[in-house]
Amino acid sequence: MKILMVLTSHDRMGDTDHKTGFWLEEFAAPYYVFKDAGAEVTLASPKGGLPPVDPNSQAEEALTEETRRFESDDQARAQLASTHRLGDVEVGDFDAIFYPGGHGPLWDLTGNADSRRLIEAFLAAERPVAAVCHAPTVLLDVETPAGEPLVKGRQVTGFANSEEEAVGLSGVVPHLLEDALREKGGHYQRSSDDFAPFQVRDGLLVTGQNPASSASTARLLLEVLAERG
Repeated sequence: MKILMVLTSHDRMGDTDHKTGFWLEEFAAPYYVFKDAGAEVTLASPKGGLPPVDPNSQAEEALTEETRRFESDDQARAQLASTHRLGDVEVGDFDAIFYPGGHGPLWDLTGNADSRRLIEAFLAAERPVAAVCHAPTVLLDVETPAGEPLVKGRQVTGFANSEEEAVGLSGVVPHLLEDALREKGGHYQRSSDDFAPFQVRDGLLVTGQNPASSASTARLLLEVLAERG
């Protein structure tokens, strides 16, 4: 079982000095779900090399068992420091693709041609695609073979408008993910409470709402892979 994880290379909130990147928990939790299940994990990012981590995700209140495990895992840290360049990755090498979130993907993975190519190729090969928190932004410009938005008529989730408001970034982000998914025709689903775990599957498409959904979204992806044998 070979899983590709794609992280952002973007490190700033638009034109501000506010640092961003990938959210550590959203990487570490799925990474260890996959590794503990015996999967071979490959990391990629648009620019390759070391992707930026959102410093807020390294604050004490944001740390989890998985992030602490990662910080003491020299092999995993070395792997993160040398991600593959996204444009060099081929779908045939992997059984599934997973996108951790953080605010960074809103800028460099929305409409990214290499990401779109991979997602469309994974689905054409009947291989699952998963994304959590802000990362479902990668789906916005992906189309079906008929030229329709991929998410149109499908159950999806992602960081909610109320969650964006709660972290005070509604006026900073380039788009509100919940609104954008709805505008593309997605049947947006969410938890009844902000920041509670929630994930949804629609065929080969798996999405999670927020950081707390990272591990459960990864486990749901493994269920899809198990069904496929």
